[in-house]
Amino acid sequence: MPSNERLQAFEQAWLPQLNQPLAAAIAADTGDDQLAAAMQYSVLAGGKRLRPLLTVATLTTVGPTVDLGQDWRPIMALELLHTYSLIHDDLPAMDNDDLRRGEPTNHVKFGAGMATLAGDGLLTLAFQWLTATALPPLVQAKLTQALARAAGPSGMVAGQAKDIRSEHIDLPLSDLRVLHREKTGALLHYAVQAGLILAELPEAQWTPYLKFADAFGLAFQIYDDILDVVSTPSELGKATQKDAGEAKNTYPGKLGLEGANQALIATIEQGQTALATLPATVDTRLLAAFFSYFDTKRVKA
Repeated sequence: MPSNERLQAFEQAWLPQLNQPLAAAIAADTGDDQLAAAMQYSVLAGGKRLRPLLTVATLTTVGPTVDLGQDWRPIMALELLHTYSLIHDDLPAMDNDDLRRGEPTNHVKFGAGMATLAGDGLLTLAFQWLTATALPPLVQAKLTQALARAAGPSGMVAGQAKDIRSEHIDLPLSDLRVLHREKTGALLHYAVQAGLILAELPEAQWTPYLKFADAFGLAFQIYDDILDVVSTPSELGKATQKDAGEAKNTYPGKLGLEGANQALIATIEQGQTALATLPATVDTRLLAAFFSYFDTKRVKA
């Protein structure tokens, strides 16, 4: 089966199971109807669910049967946290975006105050969901610590801070990689790490999986930079051409479109190489299929 078909089949099997309980679960854990509506609005506004899907794919690859009865909230906690980051990123004080996933952003719909609270609610509910389960206490603790590190001041928040500080400053490519690893890559790294924690795989066996995750995270950001240049707002569901207008550091800005595309191809190869180091008994085809998300032919030489 071609990689893109394998990924599509996996998404079709798992997306309904991940999405169906979301609205009711958020409402049940929220004490204000308007706040719940604002939180649900952004979580249910579409999205690829790429991060929880990566967690399920890692669990599937490592071997244990995925039990959504006990694992659903811990798996979907990452989607809550990711959505909080998008709501806050769109705020007037940050990127001031009016469109997300083809719909008005949260602050346009509910106002900046309620949008800020919706993000706060999703952030804290994510950690509640990591422990609202019958999983072993040590597994819960590892998930909580790993997500806090990925999302906090040594991970995503640090990357966001660097992004703000570096506008109109020409960053070296090595510094841009650090920014991307924190801002975008940290949560994708955690998505795979969460699968390894839930599977209770010994940490001595984690390295190839996490190298794959880091390559996927960098490829995701490079591809996002490319799409900002070559896509239309209707294709992306958000404003395009903003990075250049705001003098942000991007791969196309530093390397040109063709150079950025070559960096994307090389990064994908690094991830594939990491998977190839796993024992032959491990079926890595599902994880490798995630690289089919990137269309390296979008850029014409």
